[in-house]
Amino acid sequence: MFTSLPQYLRDQNLQGDVRTLLLLKKSMERGLVNTLGDLYLVLKGLVTNSQKDIGPFTVAFYQYFCDVTIKRGESLEAAILRSETFQEWRKLQDYEEGEEPEIAEQIDDFINQIHLTTYDIKSVLKGEDILNNDDPNLKDLGDSDERLQNRLQQAADFSDIPLEELLERMKKVLEQQKKRHQGGNHWVGQGGTSPYGNNGAAQGGVRVGGSGGGKMARKVIGDKNFYPVDTKTTLTDDSIDVALTILKGIQEETVETELDIPNTIKEGVKQGGLFLPIERDKIDQKVQVVLLIDNGGYSMLPYVKTVKKLFSKMKRRFAHDLKTYYFHNTIYDGVYQDAFRSKLVPTEKLCKLNKNYAVFIIGDADMAPYELSEYSLYNWQEINKHFPRAIWLNPMQERFWYGSMTVNVLKQVFEMFPMSPEGIEKGVAHMNRKQKFGKAD
Repeated sequence: MFTSLPQYLRDQNLQGDVRTLLLLKKSMERGLVNTLGDLYLVLKGLVTNSQKDIGPFTVAFYQYFCDVTIKRGESLEAAILRSETFQEWRKLQDYEEGEEPEIAEQIDDFINQIHLTTYDIKSVLKGEDILNNDDPNLKDLGDSDERLQNRLQQAADFSDIPLEELLERMKKVLEQQKKRHQGGNHWVGQGGTSPYGNNGAAQGGVRVGGSGGGKMARKVIGDKNFYPVDTKTTLTDDSIDVALTILKGIQEETVETELDIPNTIKEGVKQGGLFLPIERDKIDQKVQVVLLIDNGGYSMLPYVKTVKKLFSKMKRRFAHDLKTYYFHNTIYDGVYQDAFRSKLVPTEKLCKLNKNYAVFIIGDADMAPYELSEYSLYNWQEINKHFPRAIWLNPMQERFWYGSMTVNVLKQVFEMFPMSPEGIEKGVAHMNRKQKFGKAD
């Protein structure tokens, strides 16, 4: 059983041996593995020891079990798109003529089906019964329904409910909704059996932002206006999914070389049969992100956790393309690999990374004027010079920026945006314009 699996794991510098197979066999015998999603979770627990192992593990898992080969520096979505497995899967989907989803949504559905777990399909409730016993005009009293999350052992099927009826009910629910909800069956939220939301267990519902929970929604709404959050205020846990949806819009191009066969033949004929290989640039799409977080000042404490949560969600999708570093107030000799700021990465080394990285600097930029010394400012300028698509996200309310000398100085170096979903959206749009017209090459 899976006799060649250990070699695939070892190819990614992960633990893979007979012991791994024996533990996996025991897990299967105890009924812990019934779907491919179960297998992913169990194996991940057996062979990964830290967050940095998740990316390599995902590469090995998709290659062995799904025949999806992820090239070095390539995103999971790009690998899936060019795989024969995905193309065969598309042929089996029963899309109505003219209503085939965008290719990105199809890839999401493919990923969701791979990661479908026993939890998602343990028991199915009839959606009609849920709606018959539910009042869409129910007032949101602010009661927490998170306690339901751990008790949820069922899924719901809303496939027989007309889509127009679900959308109409969702509008009524949103009129009453005042806060974030999780784990229930009524509100637009996460992790429950409600027909509207994300990361839940509801088949045939309406997915609002986030990612699927293993079922196929009939409609996906990514518009931030469907979220009961203020997109202009500083990023919070309630607005993370809006920001994540926006971050997925980063457009990046990387260049690899490939053999230019026509020119190789053409020049070879000219040279009397001496065929010397001629290479050309091959443009490929992928996402590469550098995150620089100010995690030292008192004023940043309320925001660091939320920022790390947002980008950790992104990291799970682009595990091999996200690099996170830390600093306190400003940069002097470099940034740090760890949150305790003990492992220094000199600015010169940081600037040896590929120029195509999208750089997000998170900090209030407000400090004593003497801290932003000429040497420190030089370091920031070097980073900005090397990474054409670097932006600063500031959690401080924008109306206070003009009262800070250091904020105004750093605004001359980097394009600065509020650290809100709307600010992130504007920042990503700026990055994409730089990519298209500024050519980060």
